[in-house]
Amino acid sequence: MWPESAEEPQPLRTGLTTGACATACIVAAVQRLLGGRALAEVEITLPRGQQVSMPIVSNELVDHQALAATIKDAGDDPDITHGATVWVRLHKADQGIEFRAGAGVGTVTKEGLVLAVGEPAINPVPRQMIRDHLRRYADFYDYHGGFVVTVGVEQGELLAQKTMNPRLGILGGLSILGTTGIVRPYSCAAWIASIRQGVDVASSNGFDHIAATTGSTSEKAVVQKYALPVMALIEMGDFAGALLKHLKKGQVKKLSLCGGFGKISKLANGHLDLHSRVSSIDLNHLADVAARQGADHTLQAEIRTGNTSIAGLKACQRQGIPLADAICELARQQAQRIVADTVVVEVFAVDRQGNFVGYAGEPDE
Repeated sequence: MWPESAEEPQPLRTGLTTGACATACIVAAVQRLLGGRALAEVEITLPRGQQVSMPIVSNELVDHQALAATIKDAGDDPDITHGATVWVRLHKADQGIEFRAGAGVGTVTKEGLVLAVGEPAINPVPRQMIRDHLRRYADFYDYHGGFVVTVGVEQGELLAQKTMNPRLGILGGLSILGTTGIVRPYSCAAWIASIRQGVDVASSNGFDHIAATTGSTSEKAVVQKYALPVMALIEMGDFAGALLKHLKKGQVKKLSLCGGFGKISKLANGHLDLHSRVSSIDLNHLADVAARQGADHTLQAEIRTGNTSIAGLKACQRQGIPLADAICELARQQAQRIVADTVVVEVFAVDRQGNFVGYAGEPDE
């Protein structure tokens, strides 16, 4: 459980990616394998040149294989892998560097990802970090052979059920991720990467209609309407901008965007990050939209002074003012400006019970 935040604002701590953790374990393992050194702390170089020290919680040599582990510290980022034990097993080979998925690391089973089907879910940048460090220490110890690298995460298969990996066709565990080696607090880079991968996987497997939702309630609603398979469902959460910008490539023909009325109202107001720390529901904007739909001054004032967007929506529903449809149309226009011209966007809004309360599609629908 995450600790309670302090009363006074504090600087947010950065953390280190699973890719950085695996690299640290490799540095410990290769020195154990080639030099007989059992290190409790190692230094690694991140892709942008920063050097960081990382603790090693276990480091042993068993049957000519070096094993090392570290605990992932994600800093103040709400990362599902925070506190997880990342481990590697390293042994010699004739030549080259071969990567394998250990327990808790997934295997790619669907086309559309940066990795080929059958490959362990160890992304390209972590692979390169591992290769670079292995070669550095191979030179240091005058070793001219190859290596077999197995990366695992304790309880990784369970943790992966809370990620988008199963939908992406990455089965058996987590992905080893990271492009800079550093986790920026609240950047949620892994989630954004999963959104992009989800679109690519769906497209590569022949789905030209996808649905993107803000959460489980909106997902259930859109599934009931369209019966889309899991692979065509993208859980975008608050990252509407990441989804829409990725669709500039025109990978699909139709996007059904579905979310809670409040979230959709933020998109309608031009916000692309729908999280409450970045954007707020603008009741004045809702009142202005309602006014254009025929709301009188009394109803407008009720919306502006209300407690929630849902309260304003209900007030409009009682008077037959189509506020939700109008908000969906504004959100659709915002989305349509960003995605490729070949992508048709429709927007649904749901209430807290998952009932559809608003819709906007193409003008000629």
